[in-house]
Amino acid sequence: MATRETDLPLRENIRQLGDLLGQTLKEQGGESLFRTVETVRNLAKEARAGSHEAAAKLDQALTGLEDDKIMPVVRAFSQFLNLANICEQHHRVRRSRQWAMDPESEPLRGSLQEAFRRLARVADPDQIYQAVVNMQVNLVLTAHPTEVSRRTLLQKYNHIARLLETQDRQDLTPEEQEDLQRALKSEITASWHTDEIRQRRPTPVDEARWGYAVVEQTLWNVIPRHARRLDAKLKEFTNRGLPLDVAPIRFGSWMGGDRDGNPRVTARVTREACLLARWMAATLYEKEVSALISELSLQCVDEDLREQVGEAWEPYRVMLKRMRARLRLTIRWVEARLDGKTPPEGEVYLHTAELRQPLLDCYHSLHRCGAGVVAEGRLLDLLRRLACFGMGLMRIDIRQEAGRHTEAMTEITEALGLGRYQDWDEEQRQDFLIGELQNPRPLIPRGFEPGSDVQEVLDTFRVIAEQGPESLGAYVISMASKPSDILVVELLQKEAGAARPLRVVPLFETLADLEGAEDSLERLLSVEWYRQRINGQQEIMIGYSDSGKDAGHLTAAWALYQTQERLVACCRRHGVKLTLFHGRGGSIGRGGGPTHAAILSQPPGSVNGSLRVTEQGEVIQAKFGLPGIALRNLELYITAVLEATLQPPPDPQQEWRQVMDELSAVAVKQYRGLVRETEDFVPYFRAATPEQEIAGLTIGSRPAKRKTGGGVESLRAIPWIFSWTQTRLLLPAWLGVGEALQQVQENGQEELLQTMFREWPFFSAFVDMVEMVLAKGDPDVAALYDQRLVPEELQTLGADLRNRFRSTLAAVLKVSGHQRPLDDFPVVRRSVDVRNPYVDPLNRLQVELLHRVRHGKEENLRKALQVCINGIAAGMRNTG
Repeated sequence: MATRETDLPLRENIRQLGDLLGQTLKEQGGESLFRTVETVRNLAKEARAGSHEAAAKLDQALTGLEDDKIMPVVRAFSQFLNLANICEQHHRVRRSRQWAMDPESEPLRGSLQEAFRRLARVADPDQIYQAVVNMQVNLVLTAHPTEVSRRTLLQKYNHIARLLETQDRQDLTPEEQEDLQRALKSEITASWHTDEIRQRRPTPVDEARWGYAVVEQTLWNVIPRHARRLDAKLKEFTNRGLPLDVAPIRFGSWMGGDRDGNPRVTARVTREACLLARWMAATLYEKEVSALISELSLQCVDEDLREQVGEAWEPYRVMLKRMRARLRLTIRWVEARLDGKTPPEGEVYLHTAELRQPLLDCYHSLHRCGAGVVAEGRLLDLLRRLACFGMGLMRIDIRQEAGRHTEAMTEITEALGLGRYQDWDEEQRQDFLIGELQNPRPLIPRGFEPGSDVQEVLDTFRVIAEQGPESLGAYVISMASKPSDILVVELLQKEAGAARPLRVVPLFETLADLEGAEDSLERLLSVEWYRQRINGQQEIMIGYSDSGKDAGHLTAAWALYQTQERLVACCRRHGVKLTLFHGRGGSIGRGGGPTHAAILSQPPGSVNGSLRVTEQGEVIQAKFGLPGIALRNLELYITAVLEATLQPPPDPQQEWRQVMDELSAVAVKQYRGLVRETEDFVPYFRAATPEQEIAGLTIGSRPAKRKTGGGVESLRAIPWIFSWTQTRLLLPAWLGVGEALQQVQENGQEELLQTMFREWPFFSAFVDMVEMVLAKGDPDVAALYDQRLVPEELQTLGADLRNRFRSTLAAVLKVSGHQRPLDDFPVVRRSVDVRNPYVDPLNRLQVELLHRVRHGKEENLRKALQVCINGIAAGMRNTG
């Protein structure tokens, strides 16, 4: 079917929800508001089509709005963009279902059917089976402040999506259709009367609760469905099913554990987040076991189970009631711990195996009794959930900056009269740390009274010892550059009494960090004590956000690629299996992009069956907010990791590497020349974007800056990219790319770039992502910000950036061979085209609001500005 025909239901849904929103505006805001919004909408469409007269009238209409009239107009366009997003997500699910139901269509790219069928040509059944059952994909949900929508509204949007799904049924009666229309109208009206802005900044515990709610509302039911699909494909292609204790995908969390640059995340917060996760897990399991008690009324039983329950009339119910009693006890125990009490553990479920074994006994007993079909229902689903979530729901990582550990050890050595640890050279530090790691006696003296910052560090290690490995995942060290940075964390875990210490993961972020990563790892793996400690398994985290902000997108991408190659080679030399942890954001400038293409563009050997990756902010809702979307994304992770493991891409040709070196050198020079060395850049950035206003949004517990004052280097990567996304210039994703491509093209290597685009997944994915960003961008919109907000003496800088944007687009299209951006991605092209007439008015309103707020009307209009920021983020489908 042609794209336009398949998009017809989507257009009908958008029109339907748009009409209902229009009715709501009339009823709730009056005819005047409705007419104003319609006038603005029509003028925006005409202006987008190229009418200068319409553009002038649009500006006149918006600048003429009185202060109290701006908010309803901003909210109307923001609401429409959120409704359009709902329709698009629902349409993706609908198209996937239609694709699966069409016997004549080829399997969807990246689907289990397509991947297994293709890989069966290059791998034997046992290779495929082993690759799946040994796969370790860990998706780590983070609380980075990029989700601008309130959870209350997200729940309403999800309900609207479910209503659209019901509406697609062919057997609805006229009465049911009316009820659906009424329910949609009700949700849209309720959304209109719901405040888009959080009244207070969320705490880290609030963020943790939000992460657990994603499990409760979506993933809890999606995981067993995903496991059934995977099990079926394994049986079809390998004649063996997915083992009951295997979960190729699991979930982790940084919510409540990431204290790097966030003083609000304390040891108390981490303890509470761990307990809340256990409470949620036990509560969800208790509901499932209660449902099984109602279901498993069978009286048949085999002898093995009879030994456990005796001559019970309904033996499975007896077993399950025992489990339910222990789960209820576990819930009460956790609640008491949350209240600050220390109840005895008794029969509390502390370990996953304690709950798994009796469930397995029931499962195998049902099969032996000839009731296997019963075992393969709800009971199997519960076992799949248990394999994925365990009793801890999501293991929480701890992240802390290396300097905090150095500070702590310095106070300890000073208290012992050993001198200042931070003044020692690396050899002295290593000798001391290894000696203490091998020494059974405690290091920290009794009665030691450190400063408050060091006490907080030590308290965190006590929480690690207390909570254990079922609740906690890795200890990630940012700014780690030396073996002692890792060894000191190992020692502090020992001192806290951690019986099963967390694995310690160094994080390399800046360009200099990435370039020094191999040497750092080589020195670390040369430490005999450490090699024995890791037992042949090493995890390294690489950061996309700060490397991109430090060196620019192109240079950071190439540095990350080469760093992975070198780390893989280093681990091979030492006989160590490497797992790479990718700290990606949602936006292209922070390593975001389509999951499947991103994984397949990694260097050969860098995936090899294991992958950790962060899922941040608005990406969590976009990927896992709806069951159908979540299923598709889990499938894409499985198939991409499977393909990267069994059929990795070839090594790039030496000629391609030389071109990338040249591109990288030009790009970083251009990027840093502007961002770091142009005196007017920071004043221009702060005048032309809502950077300072974004800092006031209550969208996350973490401060927008690592430190007060300073320039771009003090700003976190998220608000840096968020600000440029708002103005539609999206500078961090493309700055330096155009000049680099142009230089290589002018050197007579245009055809070589085109060959690299066709044949090298890394370069193809990079160019595609930059082209997608440029398609979303609009330098004419960015010019509106300059005209009203930027001092005249800085406007030449803005004009230069907009010219660079256009020349970058031309250079990228030469490489891709496209006539216009996104020729190969008509669905994304349509999405951009649908949104533009609705985002455009919000950009123009934002310019007007920023002008008024910056000229003394802050109190009245700040909330309208915040809603406007939210609306543009919804329209761009990205924040930071």
